Amino acid sequence: MRTSRWVLWTYIIIILAGIVLALPNLFTKAQLDALPSWFPKKQVALGLDLRGGSYLVLEVDAAALKKDRVRGMLEDARGHLRTAKIQPQSVRVAGDSVIVTLADPAQRDAAVTALRELTAQVAQVGFAAPVSDIDITTTDNQIRLTLTEAGMKDKLDNALQQSLEIVRRRVDQVGVAEPSIQRVGSDRIVVQLPGLQDPSQLRALLGSTAKMTFHMVADRNAGATPQPGVTILPDVKDPSITYPVEDRVAISGERLTDARAAFDQQTNQPIISFRFDNVGARQFADITSQNVGRPFAIVLDGKVLTAPVIQVPITGGSGQITGNFTVQDTVTTAALLRAGALPAPLTVIEERTVGPDLGGDVIKMGLLTGFIGFALVVAFIFVLYSGWGLIANLALALNVALTFGILSLLGATLTLPGIAAIILGIGFAVDANILINERIREEARKGIGAMAAVDRGFRLAYSTIVDANATHLIATFLLFLFGTGPVRGFAITMIIGALVSMFTAVTVVRIIMMAIVRRRKMKTIHIEHLFKLVPENTNISFMNARFFGIGVSIFLSIASIVLFIHPGLNYGIDFKGGIQVDVTTSKPADLATMRSTLEGLGLGEVALQQGGGDNRVLIRVQRQEGGETAQTEAVTKVKAAVEQLDPGVRIESSEVVGPKVSSELARSGILAVVLASIAMLLYIWWRFEWHFALGAIATLILDTTKTVGFFALMGLDFNLTAIAALLTIIGYSVNDKVVVYDRMRENLRIHKKMPLRQIIDLSINQTLARCIYTSLTVFLAMLPMAIWGGKAVENFALPMLFGVVIATSSSLFIAAPILLLLGNWWEKNHAHRIGEKPVAQS
Repeated sequence: MRTSRWVLWTYIIIILAGIVLALPNLFTKAQLDALPSWFPKKQVALGLDLRGGSYLVLEVDAAALKKDRVRGMLEDARGHLRTAKIQPQSVRVAGDSVIVTLADPAQRDAAVTALRELTAQVAQVGFAAPVSDIDITTTDNQIRLTLTEAGMKDKLDNALQQSLEIVRRRVDQVGVAEPSIQRVGSDRIVVQLPGLQDPSQLRALLGSTAKMTFHMVADRNAGATPQPGVTILPDVKDPSITYPVEDRVAISGERLTDARAAFDQQTNQPIISFRFDNVGARQFADITSQNVGRPFAIVLDGKVLTAPVIQVPITGGSGQITGNFTVQDTVTTAALLRAGALPAPLTVIEERTVGPDLGGDVIKMGLLTGFIGFALVVAFIFVLYSGWGLIANLALALNVALTFGILSLLGATLTLPGIAAIILGIGFAVDANILINERIREEARKGIGAMAAVDRGFRLAYSTIVDANATHLIATFLLFLFGTGPVRGFAITMIIGALVSMFTAVTVVRIIMMAIVRRRKMKTIHIEHLFKLVPENTNISFMNARFFGIGVSIFLSIASIVLFIHPGLNYGIDFKGGIQVDVTTSKPADLATMRSTLEGLGLGEVALQQGGGDNRVLIRVQRQEGGETAQTEAVTKVKAAVEQLDPGVRIESSEVVGPKVSSELARSGILAVVLASIAMLLYIWWRFEWHFALGAIATLILDTTKTVGFFALMGLDFNLTAIAALLTIIGYSVNDKVVVYDRMRENLRIHKKMPLRQIIDLSINQTLARCIYTSLTVFLAMLPMAIWGGKAVENFALPMLFGVVIATSSSLFIAAPILLLLGNWWEKNHAHRIGEKPVAQS
């Protein structure tokens, strides 16, 4: 039990470093700047749900990118054949391929040679040698050019990299502070902009391809069919106004070197001034000189910004775009043109916006509920272990400080689920201390000395702590793998908290307790409860009630399945897609008027839910047909309608989840729950025996169905946060059972001839205090959040309280009886095989 000096100093340095790293979180930015340069300045960043802002997920339109690439292949093929003086019979697009039909089959080899110049070698994942981006095949007088899968992946990767840089430049152009722009996966970009309240501006800024071209306007009689090479394009402001625009690009927007928002000196109207490079200036001068009196269209993303008539030749290389623009229009469009065109359209597939007022309220709520939860746990531990409980409380405070220190070191972002994870982690962190203290109490009651009792208490509790935390970490790690956004932040915080709690409980508490025992030269150690919540040396025969317990559990699970079928779960927009807008009206909300107004928008099913006062309304609109574009248009209509009803309304938050994201989130959530259950089954199987694992999983299924039934009964939102709660409950449930199982395994080694039924009863009675005390600490930690947390966290906090009660009761009355039934079956089966008479167990 002695700790070497260098190990002790290592622990001290780790603790001091963690505290120092956590300290900056107690200061404001201004206060930190005033501190010495050596003082750490890194703080835990606040997520958008705490400080307000917009969160968007953009996806590269792979179909449009492929179509554009095939069209480019068509033009390049024609050009290369022309250069090689080969006249094809036709060059056309067929699906994802370009087919060249030759008039003279004898020219096929020459044509293939010319077309091979279009190909390039690209790297392929998993293969050492690069492959061609275009596959060329021939049949008779036809040559087929097909974009390979490796070529398309390379094109998509390049497009995403280019889009990432262009999006970053566009955001910089509008001057948003502290933006976060990251690549996610092979075709997505996540943009987080703190403080931006109107995401419509952001969607316009990021979703536009910003491909600008200059074209001549063709002559057309009203109502006549446009001639070949001419396309009818709408006006950007008024789609009813159209222009016959020549397909041939007169000048590409790539020739622009600058674009600025300005005002016309004569009319004082907002305009956009632009300037070309040298080549573009010459082209512009030639075109305007040769086409005086003809209209000239400036086209942005397939819509005509303006089509002025060329009055005189423009030779200076600069010009103006005029039209019915607002100042914001000119600022946004100029920013788009300066940043450059995207290689492919970006679609907004997920959007979440939180107002700063709501974020401030959430921070206050999180601090209040966290402080109250911490205080309740500290008081409870002191009641349990009096003076020795102060050591556990010190470890608890260190656990919180070190968690913040690690989060600061990692540059992590703290979100509302992250606050919930810290509060929940306070309850979980006590578990190891309770296990240790209860073990020391047991050893001390046997009459052994203080040093030996502490030694044996820590040694015997160690494997249980590791097993219990391992199952908890499995569930949390899978939540991190399959979660997204704030839910992933919750998982990271829980993982850090679990690892830190093991360090503080197993090392810090042990060193302090041993130091006290040595300094006071204690012969015996007494860890007594101020109030005995669980009687000493209980001898309850839990197995007598095994059939009743299993029967009640199965009945409740069946009832939960019925509730799951009808009325069913209240799926949030994370899983079914759609729109959710949280508003605060300037006066008590008239739900009937608001409902009729919103239903009149023709957006399908509209649901209103009042909460947090007469002025707070949650608006939900069903997922829109027409994909992500229709979703973003619908949320704009909803906000406009609400603001028209009540000009003083405040949009607290809005969420838009497209069908693609919702299906992915639902699939990931289900997969995380299933994989977590399988992983924990395998771990318990490895650490114990197969019937222990089956008993735990059978109980876990019963616990999970009851929790799902609780969601259905209470009508709580079943979304990503609910999945986080469900996985946490699963981890806690198995954690609880592992503690009982670990004692059973120990007793099986000690009492080799004792019947299994008596061993199970003995083990449950020995761990009864720990199960109840740990459950109470987790319950007390989450209780303030469940009471005062509000709707933002109710679908996490309330199920956690329910789950703790269910997990504890199932550990006592369900898991052990199932284990007994499996054990009896195995004994009888094994005895039958070897021809022995089984020992009576029940």
